[in-house]
Amino acid sequence: MSPVVVLVGPMGVGKSTVGRLLAERLTVGYRDTDDDIVAEQGRAIAEIFVDEGEAAFRAIEKAAVRRALAEHDGVLALGGGSILDEGTRALLAGQRVLYLSMDVEEAVKRTGLNAARPLLAVNPRKQWRELMEARRHLYESIATAVVATDGRTPEEVTQIALDALELKEA
Repeated sequence: MSPVVVLVGPMGVGKSTVGRLLAERLTVGYRDTDDDIVAEQGRAIAEIFVDEGEAAFRAIEKAAVRRALAEHDGVLALGGGSILDEGTRALLAGQRVLYLSMDVEEAVKRTGLNAARPLLAVNPRKQWRELMEARRHLYESIATAVVATDGRTPEEVTQIALDALELKEA
């Protein structure tokens, strides 16, 4: 068993929204590893970062991604930093992976780049740019298709994704 499509991309890009729309259009289930982690841990991701640090969170995330890839056969959305793990990237090889991208101006509009995002607490715009510089090539290296979300509605992104991945609606 493996997902129909795995969504990757930065925080706030719309993986959850587009993921749900894709699942609906394909008549399959939707799953988000961030939701899995919150349910399993009984606390918000930001709390895990603060209480235990990023390394501990990434270990929890890695296990959640492995489980979801093995168990879920619908649309799967991964947390923005999950692709930092080499083992996770290896598991994504051979999967249909959609990288949703956006520029910093779009990120500001969507997320406000606020301090509720633990990796953006000090200088949000600068930190977001640095995160994307560090991650963009990783997203691209595992992507079957890339869809820029800037200035597009979730519905438009969903249709472009279906076309780019050559997925047929049920």
